[in-house]
Amino acid sequence: MVKAADRAKNPARSSVWLERRTQRSGGGPAGLDRDRIVATSIRMLDEDGLAGLSMRKLATELGVTAMSLYWYVDTKDDIIEYALDAVYEGIDLEAVAAAEDWRDRLRALALGYRRMLVRHPWVSACVGMYLNVGPRALVVGTAIQDAVRATGLPVHGQPGTLAAVFQFVYGYGTIEALFARRSAEAGMTQDEFYTESVAAFRDEPQFAEPMEKMAELFAERASHGSVSDMWERDFAYALDILIAGIEVMVAREGERS
Repeated sequence: MVKAADRAKNPARSSVWLERRTQRSGGGPAGLDRDRIVATSIRMLDEDGLAGLSMRKLATELGVTAMSLYWYVDTKDDIIEYALDAVYEGIDLEAVAAAEDWRDRLRALALGYRRMLVRHPWVSACVGMYLNVGPRALVVGTAIQDAVRATGLPVHGQPGTLAAVFQFVYGYGTIEALFARRSAEAGMTQDEFYTESVAAFRDEPQFAEPMEKMAELFAERASHGSVSDMWERDFAYALDILIAGIEVMVAREGERS
């Protein structure tokens, strides 16, 4: 068994995917396997977030003893890493493969990553905390690198391009997911929450001047319908801006060569 204290000694090399786990002797608990543990964990994480997951709660949900889980995992971090990798399967790589050029490949990958972040809000907090070197994550990561490489940018420009596109997507998807959760916790739809939030500022005299300056922007946003429509429209436009910027950088590098 790998102890959490042992992992803390060298966090830069700590991952369930890098460890050689000693196989338990005999058979595991009947009706339990890693796939079932991971699927149940994802459902619990989607419902209650990282704070809502524990070995005890997971065991109760699975109808087994907490010790039964240790046939398959050593720590809660193991479960989170397995779950984190599993959700990458939801990114549609067939749509990426069917794209005509690098622009559409980046759009498909960006959209898939954003949808994953919104569907599984707990993922945002895991990014940067875990090495994320599971098999599914690596397949998606390879597809992203291939798309960026296909832009024609030199190697020194590719990391910055990855950051520009996918850190933008990370931020966008994280905020979208948080807004959805906050609206739900308030017992309101996203449209209701947005309308009430804007009205709260408009009704406060102290915010009259900044709200007046923002009136045109709010009016434009309202003209596009629901909050869901706003998310989609703004994301697509922002992504177009980033892709246009990549095209400019590609042309600039061409002039230098």
